[in-house]
Amino acid sequence: MTAYHGSCHCGRVKYRVVLDLARGTFKCNCSMCTKTRAWLAIVPPGDFTLLAGAFDLADYEFGAHRIHHTFCKHCGVRPFARATNASGEPGVAIRLHCLDDLDPAVLAAAPVAYFDGRNDDFGQAPAVTAHL
Repeated sequence: MTAYHGSCHCGRVKYRVVLDLARGTFKCNCSMCTKTRAWLAIVPPGDFTLLAGAFDLADYEFGAHRIHHTFCKHCGVRPFARATNASGEPGVAIRLHCLDDLDPAVLAAAPVAYFDGRNDDFGQAPAVTAHL
């Protein structure tokens, strides 16, 4: 487990997260992840601390309303999302490209799973993943 610091582009939103990238990351083909090219890792809420910018965040929900897609009201960057899975367990989806102190070589070595969110099948990878 490693502690990382993340932020939005303008720096108003800042957070600290503890995660183990060797446990895996994911990319999804749902409409939101596809359009924003999301590369994520889920952590329990206790491993995430918002350090600054609570009032600078806006929230967007769609579909099943299980994910709060947060974004900075000033620069538009989506540094993380708060989610509840189908079993009702909360989590925080960390956008890995928003981690300021993550070594690109460590990110490149992280395992990636693919989910077919477009068809609400999170146990199956979509047929095509190269574009994700």
